[in-house]
Amino acid sequence: MEIRIIKSPAPGTLDILLRRKGSGASTPIESVDAIGLVQGRMIEMVCAADVAEKAVGVTVEDIRGNCPQNMVLLAIFGDTASVEAALEEIKRKEKEGTPEW
Repeated sequence: MEIRIIKSPAPGTLDILLRRKGSGASTPIESVDAIGLVQGRMIEMVCAADVAEKAVGVTVEDIRGNCPQNMVLLAIFGDTASVEAALEEIKRKEKEGTPEW
């Protein structure tokens, strides 16, 4: 699993992700100070989305793309502190290998 954070995303970067988000334009994303990006296998991404949403008040979206290795990308939108906390919790759960992970 790969994890990155974009603090203060440029308008073009935000636009790329918003055009590709799985829920489409009907679900607005508000107040984006940071974007966490998490890429991995489908099973890891479902668990990561659950961990992020339970940890703090962030919005998690799947990002559509084409990848022959069955990789999936999640974008975690929110304020910087919340996105950082969500990513840290994902890393912690993955490292621990807890049963719900």
